[in-house]
This record gives sequence, C-alpha cells and structure tokens, in this order.
Amino acid sequence: MVRWESVSGYIQIHRRDVMYLALLVLILLLPLIVDSISTELTEFPEAWDIHLREPLDDFQRWTIRNRLTHPLFTWFFDPLSDAVDFSIRQIESVLLWLPWPVVVLTAFLLGQRAVGLRVALFSAFAMLFMGFMGLWDEGMLTLALMAVSVIIALLIGIPLGIMAARSDRFEAGLRPLLDVMQTLPAFVYLIPVLLFFGIARVPSVIATVIYALPPAIRLTNLGIRQVSPAAVEAARAFGSTGRQTLFKVQIPLALPTIIAGVNQTIMMAFGIVVIAALIGAGGLGNEVLIALQKQQVGRGFIAGMAIVFMAILLDRVSYGFSQQQTVSNAQHSHGFHLLPNSWDRFAVVRVFEQGVDLLLTSCARLSQAIAAGVATLVSAIGAAVGKREAVRDVANFLQGHAFLVSSVLLISGLLILHAFAPYGEEFPKAWVFDLGQPVDVGVEWMRDNIYQIGDTSIGTGPLSDFLLIYTLNPIRAFLQDWLSWPLVILGFAVIAYSVGGWRLAIFSAAGLFAVGLMGLWEDSMNTLSQVIVAVFITVLIAIPLGVLSARNDTVEAFLKPILDTLQTIPFFVYLIPVIILFNVGRIPGIMASVLYALPPGIRLTNLGIRQISNETMEAARAFGSTPRQTLFKVQLPLALPAIALGVNQVIMMVLAMVVVAGLVGGGGLGLLAVKGLANPMRDLGRGIEAGIAIVLIAMILDRITQTWAKNREIKGHH
Repeated sequence: MVRWESVSGYIQIHRRDVMYLALLVLILLLPLIVDSISTELTEFPEAWDIHLREPLDDFQRWTIRNRLTHPLFTWFFDPLSDAVDFSIRQIESVLLWLPWPVVVLTAFLLGQRAVGLRVALFSAFAMLFMGFMGLWDEGMLTLALMAVSVIIALLIGIPLGIMAARSDRFEAGLRPLLDVMQTLPAFVYLIPVLLFFGIARVPSVIATVIYALPPAIRLTNLGIRQVSPAAVEAARAFGSTGRQTLFKVQIPLALPTIIAGVNQTIMMAFGIVVIAALIGAGGLGNEVLIALQKQQVGRGFIAGMAIVFMAILLDRVSYGFSQQQTVSNAQHSHGFHLLPNSWDRFAVVRVFEQGVDLLLTSCARLSQAIAAGVATLVSAIGAAVGKREAVRDVANFLQGHAFLVSSVLLISGLLILHAFAPYGEEFPKAWVFDLGQPVDVGVEWMRDNIYQIGDTSIGTGPLSDFLLIYTLNPIRAFLQDWLSWPLVILGFAVIAYSVGGWRLAIFSAAGLFAVGLMGLWEDSMNTLSQVIVAVFITVLIAIPLGVLSARNDTVEAFLKPILDTLQTIPFFVYLIPVIILFNVGRIPGIMASVLYALPPGIRLTNLGIRQISNETMEAARAFGSTPRQTLFKVQLPLALPAIALGVNQVIMMVLAMVVVAGLVGGGGLGLLAVKGLANPMRDLGRGIEAGIAIVLIAMILDRITQTWAKNREIKGHH
C-alpha cells in the first residue's frame, strides 16, 4: 500500500489500484505504441539469441566421446546405469516367468486384502484385459519399470522425509527444491537424463524417480511431524533412545500418512513411466506412442485402456492400504454387497448376494483354520527343538494374519506345481481378440456423424474451427504479432507486482526475457496462447460444476467416480480420445488439457463452498438472502481462496498437457521438446532449451497464481 499526503490528509492507494491504472494506461496507449514502433521490436531480436543449444550439443558430443573413458561415467553413471538395468531385467524376467494365472491371482488377493471383493475382481480383470488384448508382455515390462522406479524413489524419499521431520533446518533447505520439482511438468524430466544415460529404460527410471520423489518426502515428513508430542514424550520418559522412538513410536504412528505418500509416488511414477516411451522405455506407453505416430486409433485405444485399468488398479490397491482397510467377516456381516443395494428387490440378486457372502465367510474360516494349523505346527517344531519361547511370537503372528498365511501358501503351491509341471508360461493366444478393428470402425462412424452433424454447424469439427478461428488464432496473433515483446514482459511484471511485489515482478520479467534470449519467444507465445484458451475453458466448466456439486449431493455423487477416473488416467492417454473427435492440431491438445485439468478445479471449488460454516449460511438466510444472493455474496467470496488454489492447479496441469500435445501437432515448445526426445543426436540441445523455457513459464505462472491464492486466503481470514 502507498500513501500520498495531501491537504485533506492521507490518500491510500493499494497495489491493486496501481495495477488497474497501469493496465488502463497500457491498453489506451497500446495502439499508438504499436503503430510507432518498428516491426523489429514486435519480434524478439534474433541478434540477442545466446544460442544455448550449441554448448548443449557440444556437451552431448563430449559425453558420447568420453562415455567409455571418463571417470565420471566409468565410476558413477555407468555403474548406476548397470545396477538399474540389472534390477529391471531381473524383475521383468520374474514377471514373465511367472504363470499368468499366478499374476492374476496375486492381483486379486492384493485387491481383496487392501479394499474388498469389488477391487479384487477389478484387479483380476485389469490383468486379464492385457492378456485378452495381446499386451501381456508389454504390461509386465511396464510393471517392472514401475517396481524399480517406486522402490528407488521410496528408498531415497522416506529417509529424506525422516531427516526433514527431525531437522527444521534440513526441511527448510529441502522445501524450495521440492517446490521446484513439483512445479516442473513431467515432460521436462526426460530431456536432461538423456545427456548422462542415453536412451532406453534406464534414463526412464532415473527421470521417474526424480519426478516421483516429492510426495514420498513430503508425506513422510508430514506423518512424523503429526505424531502426538505426548506419545513422543512418553517414549522418552520410559528411556527410549532417539532411534527407538523413531522406529517404535513415530514411524508406526505415521505409517498411514507414509503409505498415502507411497500411493502418490506410485501414481506419479506411473504417469511418467508411460510417457517415457518417447525415449525408448517400451511397455504399454510405446504402444500408445506408435498408435499416435501412425494414427492407428484402435491400437492406441486398447493400449490406453490397458494403461487406465492398470493405473486404477495401482491407485485403488495402494490407497486401500493407506487407509488401512481390511476385509473381515465383520465387514460382510454388516451388509456388504457386491451389487448395488437398490437391486435387492430382485430375488435373483438376493440369492446371488447370499451366495457371495457364504463363499467369503467360508474362505475366511478356511484361512483362519489354515493359519491356526500352521501356527500349531510352528509351535510343535519349537517345542521339539527346545525353542518354545522363541517361536511363540511367530506362531501368534501367523494365527493373527490368516489371510496373509493362506495367500502365501496358495501362491507357493501354484509355483511349486509350475516348477514340476510348467503351465501358463504364455497367455493363451486363442483368448486374444482384436478390439482395435471395431474401435476403428467406431472412429470412422464418429468422424462421419459427430465431426459435423448433417448440414448444421454442430459437431466437433465446427467447435474446433470456432475455437481455432475466434479464440486461439487471435490470442496467438495478439501475443506474437500485435504486442511487442517489451509490452508482454511489462504486462507480466505489472501483474506480478500487483500480486506479490517487486521480487515477483523482477523474477517474472527476467524469466520471460531469458526465454527470448534462447530464441524461443515465438514458440513460447504459441504455447502461452494454448494455455490461456485451455485454462479459460477449464475454469468456465469447472467452477459451475463445482458450485453445483457443492449445492447438490446427488450431483457430487454423480461426478465423484468421473473425477476419480480422470485423476487416475495418465495424461499421455488423454490424447487418444481427442484425436478421435478432433483429428490432429492444437485443438486436440487443448481439449485433452481441459479433461486433464478439470478434477482439481471442480473439487477445490466444491471443497471451498462446503467448508463455509453453517452459522454463516444461517446468518445470510436470516437476513433474507435468496439462494442466488447467498451464492454470489457469501459462498463464492468466502470460497475464493480454495477456488484460487484450484485455478493454480488448473494452470499447472494445463501447461503440462499442452506440452505433451506437441505429439499431436500442438506446436510451440511442446513440439520442440518432442523433437529433442525423438532425435537426440540432432535436436537435443534445442529440446533442452524448450524444456528450460517450459520450466521458466511454469514457475512464473505458478508463483503468480500461488501468491494470488495465498493473498485471497489471508483476506478471507481477515
């Protein structure tokens, strides 16, 4: 706030007023400025290009020449690469060696143990779907990459989270690094690892580990810090050392939060493992990539569905364990239903549910009997060798974990049988069917009938043309051709100053200027125009839907499974349906971005409105406010901090997706990054430049919108 002294006293002018005044002057003078300057000022001067790509290309050539001799590679990168590659090959060979029925059964048992029968059946179906589509080997490769990446990420992330929880100074030093890591689009992580690890699966794992680290660190730190101080003090009072307090009190009490971090790590790792097909990772992502390149929609659709099912499987199972949900007899006896409760009016359904309940109860009793038998056997062996006390805890553990014991015995029995009489080494080819052909037929029908409905102006084609002609092209022309680059930088600096002060303004201006110095101004403005359009459409849809879901429980219940699915799907997969409806170009990328970014916008709007206290709502009604007045004068203003945070998340997710849209002709920085990944020997330097530009734009937009959201929250508290 600025104060101007006058005869009548002090006139208080807020930064917001300065911003409005500056923008008004800018808008009024803009035509005169544009007419008076030369066209050279409209475009960023080529003479200022620092050609960062050239030293990057030189460095790449140096790495190629010295990969076999330099100590940096022979003593660090090569051994690390060999260890990762060995781990991948071992896990992959085990997964491919396992009989497919054992893999399906394991998925079923994990789903049953984590959540219940519904998730167990879905888990089995998800694994079988890969086999039915002829994608079993590709699915096992993706699982192997996932397993190695997640294990490494957790081995690094959990100890770092523990260190951060036990040292405020270490946490303070780690926080800005984690903020930057979570700001960067996933696409960007793939480019620099190519310099040190080449192409194929190892750099994919390294990039995945880096991308998936933040949630493991943050949630481990959060879980330990949330442990009750009274519990820690009680442990110390009983003489526990710091190590004993950590392993016997803090970690066990923080375990639900830590496992929630494991869930987030798995989902983030899965998203980038799929897109890592761009650098030769293989697996299911490679099937989608080939389908996109050859425009084989049917092939891409079935690979995309396999990815979606596997993502949902991993999400539901890991989330179930994080919630510590267990399946027990009590659960079934308290009204468990496999089918919807509303179907109970049908006699057939009631008989079926009774049969399911009887089967589950029988299996649970059998498991308990098996566990009791094994525990008795262990106790007898301990008594025979004079180690009764030593095996007592083991026997109690076995008897208390009936499901685990029976599952291990069942799978072990199947593996022993496989060792003597091999079976299920390959998924039966007779069971594989081509779903791609009917999908291709359906795509042709949609292109003939939905792209343009009759002679009307309704359909995905007219919608695409409208967005392209009346929104995307004008905004791109405004940023690239009409506005001079100094005015774009000035505009961002003014907005940043009004939100966060001089530091944010200088950072924003310097970041955009650096983009111009790399010779990427035109491509960056192209990408920025796509981000603006996609964010506008997303917010236009998300906020009304969030308001509706907050004011109507039925709407919220209807949207929940849709939003859960949209949040689970890796963003690489969104490109498939939009190509079906919108062909290739910038518009499909924008539509995919909208789908990808909708969930946080809807959910945070819904959450912000629902968190408003009942007392506030009752007070508004007591003063005679209509529902419309209550919404616009009470709920939306009070929910603005949550909505602002939702807009921030929408912008970051849109930016990540617009970049990936370079695969389907989106142009801009995304296309340059894709070229750098596809042709690293020729375009890697340019791809890294594009990656740096993406990072700078992402950081600028993230800091401006996050600061704005925090300001709304502070004002909301006042």
